[in-house]
Amino acid sequence: MAIHEDEYLQRRHVYEEHAYVLDFLPYGRSSEKSRHLAVPTVQIMGEQFFTLLEAELKIGATVLVHERIYIGRERREKVDRILTRISYDQLTANAKAEIVPLIGELVKSQEKRFVEFFNNSQPVTPRMHSLELLPGIGKKSMWQIVNTRERKPFTSYKDIQERTGLSDIPKIISKRIIEELSTESKYRLFTRTV
Repeated sequence: MAIHEDEYLQRRHVYEEHAYVLDFLPYGRSSEKSRHLAVPTVQIMGEQFFTLLEAELKIGATVLVHERIYIGRERREKVDRILTRISYDQLTANAKAEIVPLIGELVKSQEKRFVEFFNNSQPVTPRMHSLELLPGIGKKSMWQIVNTRERKPFTSYKDIQERTGLSDIPKIISKRIIEELSTESKYRLFTRTV
């Protein structure tokens, strides 16, 4: 029995290659049991799947909040190792304050990816379309998007706004990403679970 390519990709582990720094903890998290082993730690968010992680920095490495760093498996310049995946609730207050504007920036910079979502999104159940999971989009707006994209695929956020009447597409997407990260969402469009 052959495995279809889609099934294979779903089963395969895909890791984040780059991440953005949300917070720098020079002595690790205060909840760590053995303080004498405290190491510089960063709370980071993956670029592709918005995965929340904690990583140990290399000795002497310095980072800035919102800095893009390489966390892939090859030669890492600043990160020694990934410690663990974390939930939204495990973020520091500083990280929670930084995550909203950072997600907004990423959604704007990855416009092509999210426009493709609007062009290719499918129903998640027989009664609910994945577009309906976005804040402010109900059945009426969903059908307007689906019918409009059938005539001609969307090319930009501005194109979506002009042809459907929706406003501030990046904000709608950002709200959904925050919702997926901060709640136990049954359906995940853009993120991964812990």
